[in-house]
Amino acid sequence: MKQLLILSGKGGTGKTTVASAFISLSKAEAYADCDVDAPNLHLISHNDETYLLKGFYGFKKANIDPDKCISCGLCYTHCRFGAVIEGEKYIIDTNACEGCAVCKLVCPVNAITMKPNIVGDLMLYKNEKRVFSTAKLHPGNGNSGLLVSEVKKQMKDNSNKDIAFAVIDGSPGIGCPVIASLSAVDMVLIVAEPSLSGFSDMERIIKTARNFETDIMLCVNKYDINAEITEQIKQMCEKEDILFAGCIPYDSSAIDAINKNKPVTDYEGKASEAIKQIYVKVFERLLDKV
Repeated sequence: MKQLLILSGKGGTGKTTVASAFISLSKAEAYADCDVDAPNLHLISHNDETYLLKGFYGFKKANIDPDKCISCGLCYTHCRFGAVIEGEKYIIDTNACEGCAVCKLVCPVNAITMKPNIVGDLMLYKNEKRVFSTAKLHPGNGNSGLLVSEVKKQMKDNSNKDIAFAVIDGSPGIGCPVIASLSAVDMVLIVAEPSLSGFSDMERIIKTARNFETDIMLCVNKYDINAEITEQIKQMCEKEDILFAGCIPYDSSAIDAINKNKPVTDYEGKASEAIKQIYVKVFERLLDKV
């Protein structure tokens, strides 16, 4: 199964808009949303599949047994994260705890244990035709990279072995979720924005993707809001030997589609036509790769 990952250096470039359009056009049988901090692909995909949810456990966090605690204060003194709350019986603020286990080591009466902690929810939509894997990280928690890896694994484990490809909507930026998303994919499509910040962030995500030695293509969304920077992006692609997939114009019909939770390509318009042309180029290369 070939995996196409759609990324952007920053939020708001139209990454999920392009991903949802590709899923619709290709009638993808396997796809995933790896933006676990703010997943929204499910809003557009309108899944009628069986819905499964399970908690995802991250690193363990401290727990104080009030029956054993002698209120010596050693845990409070040694905690460098302010996670121990002082009182008649000491308790742990799980939002502040980083799981270092120092409190457990210094406790003289073994009143502290390290317990598994749910940091997010894994969600799976599945029927006879398709599989959609996604997740949501709980606020204030880490382990986003591990959760992304589980999203991809869940998609693969629940897909038919003869599926030709999968479409993955990644996270913006270059952090842990993006690194985990990039692992083992066959191609990356970067959706760029023609702005100063968009150009800078685009360069960073290109450098990040190249560390994984994956095939890279690039398109520019809303290219006509800044023709000068769009031209700079094209020149950069030529200089860096990056395949340029095309440009998507600003189009009010795209806004209508998004507001109605529909793929842009369900509507007639300049943006829809441009995305369809980009889709053909990307999938011809993806499926031709050995």
